[in-house]
Order: sequence, then C-alpha cells, then structure tokens
Amino acid sequence: MASTGKRNGRGAGKERVAGPSCPTRIDPLAALRGPDDPAWDVYLTGTVFLDIVFTGLDSAPVRGTESWARGMGSSPGGVANMATALARLGLRTSLAAAFGDDHYGEYCWDALEQGEGIDLSPSRTIPGWHSPVTVSMAYEGERTMVSHGHEPPPEEQPAHPSPATSLKQRPPGADLPPCPPPARAAVASLTPGRSAPWIAQAARNGTRVFGDVGWDDTGAWDLAGLHDLRHCEAFLPNAAEAMRYTGTDTPRAAAHALAEHVPVVVVTLGAEGAYAVDRRTGETASVPAIEVEALDPTGAGDVFVAGFVTGSLAGWPLADRLAFAGLTAALSVQEFGGSLSAPGWAEIAGWWRKVQSVESQNPSALHRYAFLTDLVPKKAARPWPLRRAVPTIGFGRSA
Repeated sequence: MASTGKRNGRGAGKERVAGPSCPTRIDPLAALRGPDDPAWDVYLTGTVFLDIVFTGLDSAPVRGTESWARGMGSSPGGVANMATALARLGLRTSLAAAFGDDHYGEYCWDALEQGEGIDLSPSRTIPGWHSPVTVSMAYEGERTMVSHGHEPPPEEQPAHPSPATSLKQRPPGADLPPCPPPARAAVASLTPGRSAPWIAQAARNGTRVFGDVGWDDTGAWDLAGLHDLRHCEAFLPNAAEAMRYTGTDTPRAAAHALAEHVPVVVVTLGAEGAYAVDRRTGETASVPAIEVEALDPTGAGDVFVAGFVTGSLAGWPLADRLAFAGLTAALSVQEFGGSLSAPGWAEIAGWWRKVQSVESQNPSALHRYAFLTDLVPKKAARPWPLRRAVPTIGFGRSA
C-alpha cells in the first residue's frame, strides 16, 4: 500500500524521545539473524484507534450521573497495542493501517513511528477521514468501552467515508493489497465467515502466522467459518472462545480439539494462567498467572500474544514462551492504557530482580522464570513497578 501524505511535515523542527524501553533495548533474535533475513520480524495490519482511558472509577458509570476518574491516559490503540508491545520487546515491527489527517491521527502516527520505532511505510494518511476513537473506563478489574469510527475509503477512491459503515463490518486489512512485505511472522485477527487474502499470501511466502480471534457476535461459533485458520502456525483464543468453537467443557479439552486444526494452540485462562499444546512435538505446557494488582486490563491480550510471538521466533521451549507471555501481560495490567502499558525489557528486568530479592519467594516459582537470567539487561534496571503514562495528547516531549 502506498503511503499518502506520509511526511506531511510530521516531526519537523521537533525532537522526540524514544519509547520507554529504548534505554535497555534488547534484540531477542540477535543470535538468529542472517544477511538474507527479511527486514521485518513481524507484520501487522488493522485499525488504529485513539484510546482515551479513564481509571480509578469506584464503580460502573450510573445513568443520569457524572462520574469522576482518578486517572486518565491517551495513547494509540487497536492494532497499535500489539505493534507497540512487539516493538518494546525488540522485534522489528511493520504496521499497515489507515490514519486520519486530524490531530488524533498525527499524534498516533508520531507516537508509533518516532516514539516506538515502528515501520509505517505500508500505512497511509487519508485526507478528510477522522481517526477512530475508543473511550475505555476501567473499574473493578474490568473495563467498559465506547468506540466510534467509519470505514476508511479504498486507496484508489476519494476520501468520502460513509457514516453508515461500521469498522466492525469489515475484516482487518480489507482495503490492503494481498502482498504483505516479507516478515518472519504476522499476527492476524481472524474474522468468522471471512478471509483476508494477505494472510494466505503471507503464509505462502514463508511468514509464520499467529492467529487470534474476537467474540463471535453472530453466535454461530462455527470453527469451519474461520477460513484463515488453516494458514496459521498458532492460534491463541481465550478459554470461553476455545470452548464455544469446539463444544467442549474444559479449556484443556478445547485446546486439544483445536490442535487437530492448527499446529500450536494457546488457550488463555485469565487469572488461572494459560495452557498450550504443540501438536508437532506432542508437548503441552501449563503456566499459572502472576498475581498482580490490576489497574487496567486494556491491551493485556495483545501483550500476551506479543510475548508468545517473541519467544516463538527466538526458539524458546513452549513452557518458557507461555511463561514469558503471561509475565508481559501481568506487567501490562499494572499500567493504564493499551499501548502505554506494554512492558519493555527494563520493566521485565526490574520485575525479575524484585521477585528474586523477596526472601519468602517460592523457589519453584523462581525456577519457572530462571530463563530470564540470560535475557534481561545486566546493567541496573529501572525500579519496578514503573509509572510512565501521560494524561493527554496535548503535552509535547523534548529530548
């Protein structure tokens, strides 16, 4: 996809600081890289929202009343959550998305490209199209969201979006050409009853496709309707989704049933952790969740997938990949905002040093995460937990 208005004066005359994880950036694939490797580790496509997140609500908003939140954050959301999580873990990430030419779109583009180092060359700016927006309210460990947006027009047509068209009525990347750039992996959101041509093309080109899925609003829960599942190396549904698609009574049974259709299955279990099956090796793994004080669960699922993709590309054992994914997701819920909360290696190192210093720590729990010792930065890490979110898009940052 050509990028329309990509430069557009963005960043002119301004210095931007890099993303939060840059001071201790680690390349988890450094030992595996060769001269003939693709330029990008992960390719993504989807919708970028401006997320406005309110936290610190004592209860759900009540009709006819005004609620005050003790915390607020703004950040790129939607597919940007996944892109940011991957980039902060050191993967070279390419994103194809549509951006509005309003202030929201400019902020999201700048935050992703300049702040996180994400490649936006497959993306485009659409004149006259306003950015999709989500307002998220976090309370009692859950969240409620209100979103607004219109379908971006096809690239070859003038920008006249129809207000009657919902973003949820089209598969991600529907307006993109079926030839994604070469990458080691791609993360695809599977849409029941629909196929995205780029997924099959990526798989044919040797890209490892990791699929996730959302709630089936049609209520059909027909596994045969996930047409692109056959192109995936791994499938990562949550427990409710996995059981509904397979008609099974337990998440583990659902995982084994799904493994008949895709080589690797990871079923997330919320507070109980995750369970995974690798059909190719016969390996299974179960890792409990890390207990943390959750501030905002927005984007935690995306961070989990990013952690699992990172470990998979690095060639780690299944149990280590599962533990790492769960750890990164746990660290993310202690911050507010989807992409704001994605941890980098500094936060991971800070957590690892912190838990090792606890005298009453369970030795078996420490052993489960011992693989981090050779991965985290050897220099002193930032204190953990770390608060880094900013309240609004109105403040500039200088070097």
